[in-house]
Amino acid sequence: METTLEFLTTGKTRREVHRHWPDEVKARIVSESLRPDTTVNEVAQRYGLRANSLSTWRTMARQGKLILPAPENAVEFAAMVVEPPLPEPLTVKAATRAEIIVGPVTIRLEEGASASRIAAIARALAAAT
Repeated sequence: METTLEFLTTGKTRREVHRHWPDEVKARIVSESLRPDTTVNEVAQRYGLRANSLSTWRTMARQGKLILPAPENAVEFAAMVVEPPLPEPLTVKAATRAEIIVGPVTIRLEEGASASRIAAIARALAAAT
């Protein structure tokens, strides 16, 4: 299989070609170059620009001469006041485990034992004595 590669030229050298970029396009390209993990060189190459042209546009944006579009995922911040935590009030934990004491034997039931469970243990103890 034979492959043919053709190049089309305009007759002008690269130095003679001067593109004019609308401000909206410049702003979008600058905005793209400001994203995290993106370099000026990558973005410039993607759009066929020189990196120094993109850097000039970024400077214009910092000086307010080029208005950037609002970010797609705009983040809003709210004022927050941090106060030291209040001391915890002293609380006495009520005993929640039931105990059945028969002579020298103490039976401690699990926390939150039901009334039917306590009654069953009491009947078993009464039958054993």
